[in-house]
Amino acid sequence: MSEEFGELESKLMDRLGELALRYDALSDQMSTPEVAGNATKMTALLKEQGRLRRFAEPYQKLKQITQQIAEDKAILEDRSADRDFQDMAREELPGLQKQRSDLLEAATDAMLTDEEAAISSVLVEIRAGTGGEEAALFARDLFEMYQRYAGRKGYSFEVMDMSSSERGGFREVVVNIKGEGVFQDFGYEGGGHRVQRVPETEAQGRIHTSAATVAVLPEPDEIDIKIDWDKDVLEHVSRAGGPGGQNVNKVSSAIRLEHIETGITVSMRDEKSQHKNRAKARRIMASRVFDHFRSKQQSQIDAARKTMIGSGDRSQRIRTYNFPQNRLTDHRINVDLYKLEMVMQGDLDELLGALKMHDRQKRLQNLAKEGFGAVAKR
Repeated sequence: MSEEFGELESKLMDRLGELALRYDALSDQMSTPEVAGNATKMTALLKEQGRLRRFAEPYQKLKQITQQIAEDKAILEDRSADRDFQDMAREELPGLQKQRSDLLEAATDAMLTDEEAAISSVLVEIRAGTGGEEAALFARDLFEMYQRYAGRKGYSFEVMDMSSSERGGFREVVVNIKGEGVFQDFGYEGGGHRVQRVPETEAQGRIHTSAATVAVLPEPDEIDIKIDWDKDVLEHVSRAGGPGGQNVNKVSSAIRLEHIETGITVSMRDEKSQHKNRAKARRIMASRVFDHFRSKQQSQIDAARKTMIGSGDRSQRIRTYNFPQNRLTDHRINVDLYKLEMVMQGDLDELLGALKMHDRQKRLQNLAKEGFGAVAKR
């Protein structure tokens, strides 16, 4: 096992060295007149350099500490060395080794989560599944759980689209959540969620099982995905349905977008303003198209997911919420938490911590086989 770890550490240092060289090369590139005078190119390079800083700086510290450890060991092995120097080296060595170990662990985590850490905005789509009105009420409960958790973490939380049911549940709701590290937290929520409880509509007190589905889509930066809204997308304008008085009857404010290549469609009628509906629909469309090509093109990531926690596919049941037993079960890691009431109030830290730890172990196993070559490369 130690031999395997040593090989993994060697691969990590090699990859960190490559990224550090790229980081330095970017500094040289940005100082050239042709880049300095090109705002678009400069912005792209600054963004890449900012991401690589997470690797370049720890690598330089690791090199420095590794050199100090080697020097201390050499002093201890040198029989002719001054005794005071040996005592200083002996006293200093454990602390240096601890620093090196911590830096290696942090660098490994940064490498494992590089793609996710770069995503600071996600769209979370929650839809009622089987179970009728009770499923819609459960979808609302999930929405409120995520809203509370986002508040705890300091993330922004914006409702993009919402379709309500008769009793105040949600048939469908789409929210935008923003903040540093947001995808690392919410990325585990994609999949099927099942609830077991006595519904508000149940007169005889019988426990029912209902379901809702969650999709978590990264919201790309403009430079990450290009959509020509005039050529790549068909736009249909119509009058919004439902209550709303004269504005609904007379103004064509509802927007339906269709991405020609993928067939992905988005409808938006939440706002009275056609301009606002179009802007929201385009944001959702961009995320769905980005996610489509991201899943299609990055086959190596999809393959790796099979040995990790899960793909996040909405058809995959990931979690059961059993209210009579106050129990939450995450089926991906076989964890039971008997604190369902606290979880529904947004206390997700323990659950997400267990998911992240499990995911990290699986990714480390994959890296031990495949190396860091494909990591931190986009």
